Amino acid sequence: MNTENLFSYGTLQHKSVQIENYGRTLEGQLDKLTGYTLSMIEITDAAVIALSGAAHHPMVKHTGIVTDVVDGMVFEISADELKRTDEYEVDDYKRVQVILESGKKAWVYINA
Repeated sequence: MNTENLFSYGTLQHKSVQIENYGRTLEGQLDKLTGYTLSMIEITDAAVIALSGAAHHPMVKHTGIVTDVVDGMVFEISADELKRTDEYEVDDYKRVQVILESGKKAWVYINA
């Protein structure tokens, strides 16, 4: 199976969100995303709020400043699971590929 790396700094780390989106819990490794800062946004999608249990979700924004670091988890998921993640994330986010501190290439959802 071909896999994709997904860097999560927020609700995708919650077991309930993983089970609902992927039908399983994910095994991951700690990693860091440099050059980004973390903030919170308000979510208005009722289905996403119900699934995550929160109306405010974290979001990262690219700064390019090497001292800005976001901690998270990197998960290996299938291409189909990545498509399901696209459906879960609201329009405030866009998916981009980054290089993590570990050197791994991964997808991450940042501010749109």
